[in-house]
Amino acid sequence: MRQFLIAGIAGLSLAGATTVAALVAWPIGSDPRKIEPEGDVQRGAYLARASGCVACHTNFEEGGAALAGGAPLNTDFGTFYPPNLTTDPDHGLGNWDVEQFAKAIRQGIAPDGTPYYPAFTYPFYANFSDQDIADLWAAFQTVAPVAESTPEHDVGFPFDQRWGLKLWRAAFFGAPETAPVDGKSAEWNRGRELVRGAAHCAACHTGRNLAGGRDPSAFFAGNDALPGGNKAPSILPATLAERGWTVDNLSYALQSGITPSGDVFGGSMGEVVQNGTRFLTQADLRAMATYLMEGEGLKESAVAALSTPQKTYD
Repeated sequence: MRQFLIAGIAGLSLAGATTVAALVAWPIGSDPRKIEPEGDVQRGAYLARASGCVACHTNFEEGGAALAGGAPLNTDFGTFYPPNLTTDPDHGLGNWDVEQFAKAIRQGIAPDGTPYYPAFTYPFYANFSDQDIADLWAAFQTVAPVAESTPEHDVGFPFDQRWGLKLWRAAFFGAPETAPVDGKSAEWNRGRELVRGAAHCAACHTGRNLAGGRDPSAFFAGNDALPGGNKAPSILPATLAERGWTVDNLSYALQSGITPSGDVFGGSMGEVVQNGTRFLTQADLRAMATYLMEGEGLKESAVAALSTPQKTYD
């Protein structure tokens, strides 16, 4: 009996090792097509603000240089450190090319082929066009190099096993729904593009499951477990209306940080406004507010949006 037990354990161990080896070898992503458009620095800088790049990758609390690495994100899975995005060749993007940049932004895969942790909000950027990528790349090329490294992520087992992220991607990584909707105004569609894409509002305002994936049943319904103990309220249309929000005062709040009651946004939302949305045009702020206030049956459409199986992105 003991021999059979030992043989059984050995067999299970071998099967487990084989499974892990297969996952480690499992290729992810695809080689991006050549980025042909010429980048527009100003448009790229604008998109970087809208996408939260400056807000996340700058450690304002420590007086850090812009994009030289952000403040730590303390989560249930460990502490993540947003990396250096300056043109420094050793610690930043100085040795990258635009195609590697495209793969990182749209697919969440580093130049060495390893997947990024989803603390990086790459799932929301999967639909960025080649022109978007070229513009962002042009803007990042103007950032002065800062020779500062960021700490390694402090993540315990089993979350420190990068191959496990391949399973996470298969379960939760799908392109966001940002395409225009027929019958809706250009303003509403522009708001949809920003809210669901670049501005990645659902990253904070949607609850998460135990695996860290967004919960389809809680889309835009708020999240009480943000990094650092912060909370994000519901931004569903009915909730916003009940709390006195309108298109006018919401667009103003996204620019100024001042709420209808005369209070100001604090915590994560305060940082979003201070380092991101206040730089957006009045037209884009109003578009975002219009989309959020009108909605589109978000609770129903979220199931399809967040259950999209993984696909190959360029």
